Formats: sequence, structure tokens, C-alpha cells
Amino acid sequence: MKPTLQVRLSQHLALTPQLQQSIRLLQLSTLELHQEVEQMLEQNPFLEPEEDANPFEFGPAERATSSQKEESDSAGATVGEGGDEPAAMDGAADFGTTERDDWENGTERDDFDGIRETPSAGTSGSGGDEDFEPQERGGSGPSLQDHLRVQLSGMRLSPTDAAAVMVLIESLDEDGYLDGTLEDIAERLADSLEMGDEEQRENLLDQLRCGLHWLQSMEPTGVGARNLSECLALQLRHRPACAARDCALAICRDQLELLARRDMKKLAAATGFDEATVKLAQGLIVACEPKPGRPFAKAEALIVIPDVIVVKSGRNWKASLNPDVMPKLRVSDLYAQAIRGQRGGGNLSARLQEARWFIRNIQQRFDTILRVSQAIVERQKNFFTHGEIAMKPLVLREIADELGLHESTISRVTTAKYMSTPSGTFELKYFFGSSLNTDAGGNASSTAVRALIKQFVAAESTVKPLSDSQIADMLEEQGIQVARRTVAKYREALKIAPANLRKAL
Repeated sequence: MKPTLQVRLSQHLALTPQLQQSIRLLQLSTLELHQEVEQMLEQNPFLEPEEDANPFEFGPAERATSSQKEESDSAGATVGEGGDEPAAMDGAADFGTTERDDWENGTERDDFDGIRETPSAGTSGSGGDEDFEPQERGGSGPSLQDHLRVQLSGMRLSPTDAAAVMVLIESLDEDGYLDGTLEDIAERLADSLEMGDEEQRENLLDQLRCGLHWLQSMEPTGVGARNLSECLALQLRHRPACAARDCALAICRDQLELLARRDMKKLAAATGFDEATVKLAQGLIVACEPKPGRPFAKAEALIVIPDVIVVKSGRNWKASLNPDVMPKLRVSDLYAQAIRGQRGGGNLSARLQEARWFIRNIQQRFDTILRVSQAIVERQKNFFTHGEIAMKPLVLREIADELGLHESTISRVTTAKYMSTPSGTFELKYFFGSSLNTDAGGNASSTAVRALIKQFVAAESTVKPLSDSQIADMLEEQGIQVARRTVAKYREALKIAPANLRKAL
């Protein structure tokens, strides 16, 4: 082939390192940004926290002035936010399946709607105790194993029995169930002790059986069970003897599946008790705790600190940045002055410029979050006044067009960023929802439809709960056209059980 020269004219977008960093910082969550700042403070000597500020702590800081942004040689550039405006802000358990994870009716929980907790210690204007420590939310009480060890120390058992109970305590899962069969535990223990004799292994299994008896006599009642049936039976045996208790024990032993299906006639036939007794037995079973270890389970160490706080401002609502999540950073005076006036500083000049760009990109990140949040507040002001039932349909494209940003930018801003409102703390994505047609020719938000479904279910008769078709008909009476399968999808998203499982016995 003969080499030739060709001239081509084309357009393409070049992502500079600064632009790449800006995009990356925009999509980080508060925790990830905190880690990024810590890492940058360690790597770049020109970057330092403001005076009197903990380098590993976010706190309120004043916004850098426009002159500081424009002056490239400024050694006091800061990132933060401030202003004259204060940032402070003035069912019953049910059977679904025989598995213990499905024991509870999900209608009591509402993970879909947002995080309905009071603002954490880091949230401005939480209105709670100023001495609140984040660790308190994580549950600082004793673990289930610690609780059982204390009881064991007060029991006068032989060293062999105590050792067997200790092995079983260490074999419990977080729900208080035995993790594996006694045979499996004995096999693992025998292998670790290098027991080759079959008689020794059998003796070890007998010791564990005896230890299990002692373990199941401890509090909380039901601990050490090997399955749901045994767990419920252990608790029922502590009830006063009566026909209902005997019926409940019979159901737990063989008929949990029928109880989950609420087949009262077959339950009565299978247990030999009349339907009235079966209903009393069902009440005893529902009153039991399917997860004995639940009270000792440590709360997940997930503290959501909102990036934006929404407060009432006259007749309107105003979004403001939470100063507690904004890092207080500046360029080091000492290092900046050391290279000032030098020509060809090389790597040091590059690191200085990197520090300035990092501060500006963080500032731009928070500016963009605030702009998007205020636009959301303007579109969803009825939500803040009347609740989720007044939520309007909203898609990313609408906010992008209004602010002159790309839709992907709005997506990055609304992911893992949270807004504190008088109704709770919500991810920014919560305020976006698809639209459904109405008879009036308008649109209804899917979030508002879900709120209506919750209201219908909350007001329904427990004797004759509403089916998905009936809920769809009720929504149509409200002028909202929703198919039955759509109602079923929203109901499942809200963790509301089907009508047959919501029916009271």
C-alpha cells in the first residue's frame, strides 16, 4: 500500500481531566465524597482544611466569593455554602409462607416511600437531642450471643454441658435459629478436634443434644430452634394449657401450610378441633415471635444525611444545602507562597492547579445539586403541602430542559442524594414518577396512585379485603385509568399482601 496524507474535518467532545473529575464528583454520594476528600487531603499537599476545622469532618463553611473563583493565584479559595438564611428546620403479623422470612405481612413496612426517620445528628435543625451520637442508631446493646452467655454463666452446669451449650450459642444465626443440624455441627466439631473414633463422635452428638435442651430453656423463648415449627412450638409450650394451645401446637407441627392458606375448614378437619378453637389457636400463633433474635439484631449502620433541606418560606418552599455535608477546604497559604514567583514549577504547579480545580468542582457539585433540588421543589410544591397523594408526574427530561442541563446530569444528581422534608427524608429520585391518564384529560403521578392504593387498603374491611380489580375500579371512580395488573404491581411495590392473605380469620 502506498502511504498517503489525508485531511479530515470532524467534531468530537474532548473530556478534559477537570471535566472528568467534575462528572465523577457529581455522581458520588455524601459518604463517597467524604472519602474522596480524605484521599485528596492525603495526596495533595496544597489542599488543606480550613483553620479550626477537622480535616476528617464536614461542617458549615462559607461559599467562596466570585473573586476567589476567578483569581487563579488565590491561596484562600474555599468550598462551602452559607448565607443569611438559616438552614435549620423549625398491623398484625401474617402468614405468607411457612418460611420465617415471609412470616410478616409487608403492609406494616413502607420502604418504597423513603426513609421516614428523624434527621440524623449531622442534619441541621433535627430538633432532637444535641448530644445524640450516630452510634446510638446502630444499636449499642448486647448481642444475642452475649445475652445467652450471661445466662449460661448463671447456670450450674457441668463443664461438658456448658461447653456444649457454648458451641451451640456460637452456631446461632442472627434470627436465633440453629445454623445447621446437630449432626452437621457435631461433624464439624469432631473434625476440628480430630476425632476419628465413631464412638467418640456419637458421644459428642449426645452431648450436643443435651446442650440443645439447655439452650432452648433460655431467654428469649424459641432460641435454638431448628425451624419455624419448632420455634413456635417452644413459645406455645410456655402458654397456659388449654384447647386452643393444643390446637396451635398441632397446627405448628404439621399444618402451617394450611394456616398460611387460611383454609379453616381443612384445618379443623386435620386437627380435630372446631373452627372457633382454630381461630383462637391462630391468634396464639400470630402472637409468637418468628425471629427470637430480632430484638438483639444491630441496626444496619446506614445513616442517611440529607444533602438538601426543604423549609417553609412564606407561602412557598425553599431548598437549601445542608452545610453539614459540605467540606471546608482551601489551598494552603504556605505551599502556594513557596512556589509563587517561580517559573517552571513543574509538578508542584500541577498539584497546585489540581487543588484549585478540586475545590471548584466540589463547589460546582453542590451548586448543581441545589439548582436541581429547587427545581424539584417548585414542581412538587403540592407534595410538601398535602403529602404524597398530591405528587405530580415528573421525568428527568423536564428538569433537564428547565435548567439547560443534560438528562444524564440530572440522573447523576438525583442518585444517592437525599432531601430532608417535614414529611421525612427522601432520595431525590423519589420525586420523579411516570404519569397515568385521567378522565379529565390530565395526568396523575404513579406515586399519588400508590398513595391512594394505601389509603384504600387501610380503610378496607378486614373481613372482605379489596381485590386488585376492585381497587382498579375505585381508582377509575377517582378518574384515574389503571389496569388491574398495574394495581398488582404497585401493591407489590408497597409490600401489601394479596387480598386472600389480608383477610382476617
